[in-house]
Amino acid sequence: MTKFQAEIDVMPKKEILDPQGKAVTGSMKNLGLAEIQNVRIGKHITLEIEADSVETANAKVDQACKNLLANLIMESYTFTVQAV
Repeated sequence: MTKFQAEIDVMPKKEILDPQGKAVTGSMKNLGLAEIQNVRIGKHITLEIEADSVETANAKVDQACKNLLANLIMESYTFTVQAV
């Protein structure tokens, strides 16, 4: 068994309203940073997993994302897996 580390990014889908991102975008103007626009706020998750191969680790992380870490109706996710 090899230990792997996964880095997962979960973001609201582009067609979904992002109230946090909208609020931050509005605050940028108050800070004199009006050129910063369309802020989207998501989650970054790291986890460790023991698996026989990187393919197995990828499959397990994908399953965790689909079943628990991301709401697939409103969010999308990407991840990378590396041996540690």
